[in-house]
Amino acid sequence: MRSTSILSAFVGGLVLLGGSSVARAQGAPQPQPVMHVASLAPGSILGVVLDDRGLPVYGAVVSALGMTTAAAITDRQGHFELRTLTPGPYLIRAHLSGYVAARGQLVEVRSSARTSSSIALRRSNATASPPIMAAGMGVVPEPALPPADGPTVDEGESSGGDSHSEIAWRLRHARRGILKDATVPEEIVVGDTPPDTSIWGSGSVLGSSARLASSLFSSTAFTGQVNLLTAGSLETPQSLFSGDAFSRSVAYLALGAPVGDRADWTVRAALTQGDIASWILAGEYTTRAPARHRYDLGWAYSTQRYDGGNLATLSEVTDGSRNAGLMFGVDTFSITPSVTLTYGGRFAHYDYLEDRSLFSPKVAVTVEPIDHFRVSGLLSRREIAPGAEEFSPRMDSAVWLPPQRTFAPLDPLHPMQAERTNHMEVEVERDFATSTVSFRAFRQQIDDQMVTVFGLDLPDAPARVGHYFVANAGNFEATGVSAGFRTSIGGRVHGSVEYSTTRAQHMSDDVAAMWLLAGAAARPDLERIHDVATAVETDVPETSTRVLVLYRVSNAFAHPVAGLAGGDRVALDSRFDVQVRQSLPFMDFSTAKWEMLVGVRNFFRDTAPDQSVYDELLVVRPPTRVIGGLTLKF
Repeated sequence: MRSTSILSAFVGGLVLLGGSSVARAQGAPQPQPVMHVASLAPGSILGVVLDDRGLPVYGAVVSALGMTTAAAITDRQGHFELRTLTPGPYLIRAHLSGYVAARGQLVEVRSSARTSSSIALRRSNATASPPIMAAGMGVVPEPALPPADGPTVDEGESSGGDSHSEIAWRLRHARRGILKDATVPEEIVVGDTPPDTSIWGSGSVLGSSARLASSLFSSTAFTGQVNLLTAGSLETPQSLFSGDAFSRSVAYLALGAPVGDRADWTVRAALTQGDIASWILAGEYTTRAPARHRYDLGWAYSTQRYDGGNLATLSEVTDGSRNAGLMFGVDTFSITPSVTLTYGGRFAHYDYLEDRSLFSPKVAVTVEPIDHFRVSGLLSRREIAPGAEEFSPRMDSAVWLPPQRTFAPLDPLHPMQAERTNHMEVEVERDFATSTVSFRAFRQQIDDQMVTVFGLDLPDAPARVGHYFVANAGNFEATGVSAGFRTSIGGRVHGSVEYSTTRAQHMSDDVAAMWLLAGAAARPDLERIHDVATAVETDVPETSTRVLVLYRVSNAFAHPVAGLAGGDRVALDSRFDVQVRQSLPFMDFSTAKWEMLVGVRNFFRDTAPDQSVYDELLVVRPPTRVIGGLTLKF
């Protein structure tokens, strides 16, 4: 639709230019008011769509009616962007099945500026659709122009009587004038278009083939992302000035598209060359809400090849490489409007383990007895391999990287073992406007808890910061409670804070590993862990800046100077993750958008709801990782 508008404007400009030249030759000067309007640079609208609980709405269609017509679909955070809009007033509305649309907002778009907008949708069980109003004031279930071969009948038309013909679409999106609230007669809205009898018509073979080929690219809303990043690890601040601090370049590509109006698919690939050569290929299929069954299915495969001369690594890398693959599937089943069942699992295969196949099932139930009050329970068994974070990064991670670091067992006589965590929890949540208060109680049984050690001085240990050692610290039992609070402020700031206290008991030791660790990760038989985790995400549409900050403080982080090393245990320690995304509008073209990404973190693992309480606590001396580069979204 946007391409057609641009082409029409270009042709119109040529006609006016030619007309003025002829008039000048005849001696009659002609005014050219269009030239002033065409000189105005387009603007854009950024915003977020939230439901009545203050949560982001995914998959909502946001339409803008004004000087031109545009539409966008919200992402998982509820954000949308309408770009290349001719300056002027626009009526902004959001639509999604199962929600009641709010009143339209009048937004003024200015030249070369980004205007912010926040839209609220209310959940509804109503099934009837309102009548189509003239000049586009009715509900617009699909912003895209239908195929040129005449009106078609789909589920929306059969259930709600809504036509998707070209005539109806143009009537919905026509510019609104005063006293235009008359209902469009049904015989006009559902009228057929004249048949096309040319060789490119709908009844010919050439017409069908051309229509099929063009619809693959024109009617499918492909989205994608390309990252060109540079990553490095810093053991000390002085390492920032070393020549090999940023020796790893990362290329990342993502491509996705909707499957009708009910689901989306995404394929990702990443490649890096540094200490190791590695790559990842993954795919995911997700069903949009609302739906009774919402599926999240996916797979991933990655490989890591080491060609260096470090004996500690070569002794554990089979044929010079490590390979890992996984498949996962989760179904969120809405049994009733107030009862939801989530179940699924993940199957992973690691060729460097003795027990190569790992299975991690889980099941959760959420009950909402009254509005804005939820009770949920979770049961899971999580099996994770040493080094798994190098091969299976989370699909929803903002910075998606392939394997970058090599690792080896701390004790060569003890093969690497997978960690297994049985997790049970009950959580209560209460919504207050755009805020939510939660309380949680959990219990864990952990077998073969992993320990990760960086910067350990051992014979034949590599000099590079990226290499680390893994070991098992034995078995643990842990019970704890937590209280959390999350809120949204004006659609621009989303934040959360959670405090937890855990009573953990050490059931058994791996004596050999503890001796080699020299007390770095030694734990008392019984300890009390206090932990505070915060997250803040802010979006500044005026400058097109997005900032994400994660910060965690705990009294149980392992330290290399504790225990047998003769030092004192530090009372508190912290981990952080800061990501800044800055849009570069001067580099934008067509529907593509450039961003600059800068990230600094010393977190070793991404958090998961059912992970062991010790997974991050028993990472000794993690290096600070710095990531920077450009991102192209289209």
